[in-house]
Amino acid sequence: MTFLKLDGVTVAYDQDRPVLRELTLPAYPGRIVAVTGPSGAGKTTLLWTLAGLIRPQAGQVTADGEPLGGQRDAIERGVALIPQGNGLEATLTAAENVLLPLIARGMPGHEAEERTTAALDRLGLSGQADQLVEELSGGQQQRTAIARGLAAHAEVLLADEVTSELDAVNRKLVLELLQEECRRGVAVVFATHDPQAAEACDEVLAL
Repeated sequence: MTFLKLDGVTVAYDQDRPVLRELTLPAYPGRIVAVTGPSGAGKTTLLWTLAGLIRPQAGQVTADGEPLGGQRDAIERGVALIPQGNGLEATLTAAENVLLPLIARGMPGHEAEERTTAALDRLGLSGQADQLVEELSGGQQQRTAIARGLAAHAEVLLADEVTSELDAVNRKLVLELLQEECRRGVAVVFATHDPQAAEACDEVLAL
């Protein structure tokens, strides 16, 4: 499994106002880290940096001790990001949103279909597989995005506020699924405003 680490990372959108300053965060296989803090504290920036979408001004991101080369390198090393706001294509079905990224990465069609069916079932969305995303509720959309992340069978799973639209039952389900991922050796970094969700994690980083 991939060991991903922020090492002394500084990220700034304006040169004199860093969002993250000299931050070190190891994402160990088999552990779930909650990243907490108020809006604007840098939670999403942290996840995007781990995903190779943002290059730090100082410090580095490493995967198994080697510098991470960007988003493509992160994907090839098994890093998956479930973004805030779900990032789904509204005019595709729930199943297509899960399936197509798997096929785009070169997965055989039958395997991609099996993973899609299994992931939607884990999130209680079997009955919504053929519905367009724009027809789904906010909570169903969020669960579809989570299903897409789980279907990737990532080695590092980055989850950005993935319980914000969910009721108590589905929040509990998603936390249990993230913990299941940890038990198979996945490193999970979970940005959240929810103190109860953070308490369910192995450690908490407050920004």
